[in-house]
Amino acid sequence: MMLLSLLATPTVRPECHHQPLKRAPSVGARRTMIRCAEGISLWLAVVLMLFVHPLYAEARAMDAEQPGQLYLVDQKSAWQEPALVLDSRFDVQVTGLLAQTRLTRTFRNTSDVWQEGVFVFPLPEQASVYGLTMTVGDRRIVGQLQPRARARQEYEKAKQAGQKAATVEQNRPNLFTSRIANIAPGEEVTVDVQYQQPVSYRHGEFELRLPTTLTPRYMPGKPVAKPASAWRSGWSLPTTQVADANEISPFTVGPDEVGPDSHRATIALEIEAGLPLDKVTSPSHRLQVELDGSRAKVAPEQGAIVMNRDVILRWQPEGNQAPTAALFHQQWQGEDFLMAMVMPPATTGPVLRRELLFVIDTSGSMAGESIRQARSALLRGLDTLRPGDRFNVIQFNSQPHALYPQPVQANGHYRARARRYVQNLSADGGTEMAGALSLAMGMKSPESAGHVQQMVFMTDGAVGNESALFEQIRTGLDDRRLFTVAIGSAPNMHFLREAARWGRGQYTAVQSTEDLDKALGKLFAAMDAPVMTDVSVQWPGDTAQPVPVKPGDLFQGQPLVQVVRGVPAEGELWVSGRLPGGRQWQSALDLASAAPGQGLGRQWARGRIEGMMDTASLGGSEPDEDAIVALSLQHGVMSPFTSFVAIEERASRPRDETLSRESVPTLLPAGSQSGMLRYPQTATFGPLLTALGLVGLMFSLAIVMLSRRQTL
Repeated sequence: MMLLSLLATPTVRPECHHQPLKRAPSVGARRTMIRCAEGISLWLAVVLMLFVHPLYAEARAMDAEQPGQLYLVDQKSAWQEPALVLDSRFDVQVTGLLAQTRLTRTFRNTSDVWQEGVFVFPLPEQASVYGLTMTVGDRRIVGQLQPRARARQEYEKAKQAGQKAATVEQNRPNLFTSRIANIAPGEEVTVDVQYQQPVSYRHGEFELRLPTTLTPRYMPGKPVAKPASAWRSGWSLPTTQVADANEISPFTVGPDEVGPDSHRATIALEIEAGLPLDKVTSPSHRLQVELDGSRAKVAPEQGAIVMNRDVILRWQPEGNQAPTAALFHQQWQGEDFLMAMVMPPATTGPVLRRELLFVIDTSGSMAGESIRQARSALLRGLDTLRPGDRFNVIQFNSQPHALYPQPVQANGHYRARARRYVQNLSADGGTEMAGALSLAMGMKSPESAGHVQQMVFMTDGAVGNESALFEQIRTGLDDRRLFTVAIGSAPNMHFLREAARWGRGQYTAVQSTEDLDKALGKLFAAMDAPVMTDVSVQWPGDTAQPVPVKPGDLFQGQPLVQVVRGVPAEGELWVSGRLPGGRQWQSALDLASAAPGQGLGRQWARGRIEGMMDTASLGGSEPDEDAIVALSLQHGVMSPFTSFVAIEERASRPRDETLSRESVPTLLPAGSQSGMLRYPQTATFGPLLTALGLVGLMFSLAIVMLSRRQTL
C-alpha cells in the first residue's frame, strides 16, 4: 500500500527560473506514451506471473492434493549425487517352502567428511529378520536383538562417541530402516541382514519375490509438529493419519542421478525343491539357469541389475510332480516344530450370480506403465462378466467417482459404456483409499439380493495408513469379499496381501502387460467360488500351538499352510473341510514322513507375533508389547518392538571431526513418471517473495498510468 501511495502521489517539481522552459508534449503524444507504458507494464506482469508459478510450486511446503508431502520437484538442479555409494548382493537358499537370504549392503563414502548413512529399504512382506552383521575391513561385529528403544539409545550413544555402529529396525512388515554411523572418508562399511520368507505356491507353481525399491507412499492427513531431527530421514512430515510418515518416505531419484556403480545388485539363488524341476522363469528379468534334477542355480543374465523393480522368480515341477501335500520337521532349542502344506482337491461348483465392484487407483503414483496395466486389468475383468451378473466401476485419486450410482446389469450397453470409461482413465492426484472403500461398501440395493458380493481392488498400494484401511475393510465389508490386484514394478505387497486376507479373498500381482492374462486368469477363476470352506486342522495331542490358529477359506489353486509348535513327528494330521455343493472332504498325513526343515521355529514365531497383533486389532486394544518382545528375543526374530544393533568397541572418529548425515535415496520404480521423484528440499521462499514484489510493482505502475489516463 505504501508503494502504491508513493506512485500515485503527484510530484511537484521546483521552479528553476535560470533554465529555459521546455515545450510540453501534446495531449496526443502523452496519451500514446502512456498507452505504450501500459502495454509494456502488463506484458512484464504476465511474464513475471509465468515465472512465479514454478517458484511457487517448488517452494510451497504442502500441496492440497498430497497433504503429507513436503516437497516434490522435478528439476535436476535440486539434487546432488549422494556422497554414499550403495552396493547390494542377495544370496538366497531355497529349501522346500522357505527361503533364507543374506542381503549384503556396502556403503562407500566418496566424500571428504565423516558420514552417517540412513537407508529405508523394502523386504518381502512376510520376511522374518533374524541377523545383522557389520564388517569394517577385517573387523566383523555381530548385532544383538534388543527392545527397540534400548537399541536406539545404544546406537546414538555409540555414534556420539565416534564408534562404528549399525542398526536395523522395522517400520512396516515390508519396510525397514538401516543406519550406519561414523563412516570415514573413502571407507567402506558392509552390513549383512539375514532374513527368511515363505515361498508362495499356487496353481502348481512356486514363486519368490525380492523387492529392491519402493513406490513413494501417499501420506493422508494434516501435517503435525516436526519430529526430532536425529531420526528423521524422509521427505514427509508426520501427519494426523500417518504418525511415522517421516520415517517411511525415503528420497526417490532416477537411476541416472546416482553413480554408475551405485544402486546395483547382484543376485545368486540356489533352489532345492525336493522334486524334479521342469523350468525356472521370471517375468521381471532375463535369467541364467543351471538345472540339475531337483536343484537349480539362478542369476540374472545381465549380471548386476538396477535396483528399480522387484525381482520375481518362478519354478515348476516336472510333469505331474506338482505336490498335493508336504511336511517338514525341525527340532530347535529342545522343541518340535512342524510345517504342513495341503492342497485341496480341484473341484468346481455351480455357477453363481455375482455383483462385482471394480475399484481402480488413478492417483499420481499410478502414472505411466502402472495405469496402463490397471486399465488392461479392469478391461480383462469386464470380459469375465456373465449374464445375470451386476457390476460397477469406481475410480479414485483425491476423490472417488463411480461410473453408475448403483451396480447395473452386465448387459451389452452398460459394459460398452464401461469399456469406454476405463479406456479414458488417467492418473493424477492423491491416493485417498478410505473414500473409495466407503463408496464401494455403501453400494447396496434390493436388486443385489441373491448375488455373491465381490470387490476387485486394483492399486500399487502406495499409502502410509495401512492399519486404518485394514480396520475399515474388516469392519465394513460385511458379506462382501475383497480381491486385490497389485499393479506396477514395485507395489506395496504388504497392503495388497493383508487387505485380501482381511477381506476373505485372494491377491495377485501383475508384473507386466505380458504377464497380465496369466495372473488375472487365475484370480478370476478363483473368484468363481471358494473350493473349500469351514477348514479344520487336527494335530495329534493337546500341546499343539498352530499358526495361523484358524485357517481361512481356500480358493482354487491355493494350499493350506500351517506351522505348529509342540508336536513331535509322529501320529497323524487330519485336514477337513466343505467342498462346493456341501460335500465333506478330509485327508490324513503321516507326520513320521516329514522331511527335515530349517527356519520353522522362526516362521512359527513370526506367525505368532502376527496373530498377537491381529488379536489386539480385533479387540480394539494396544498389542501386548511385553509379550511380543519376550517372544521376539526368545526366537531371535525382529518385531515391531525390537531392533538389531551392532557396535564396535573402539572409537574410530576423532573428537575434532564432525559427522555429516546423509539419507541414501531409493530409485524410482521402472515405468513410473518423473512426477514421483522425491528430492531433498533446496527451494526457498526468497525468489518467490522477490518475484511477488516485482509483480506488485508492475500492477501498481499500471494502476497509476490508468488513473493518469483518466485525467487526460
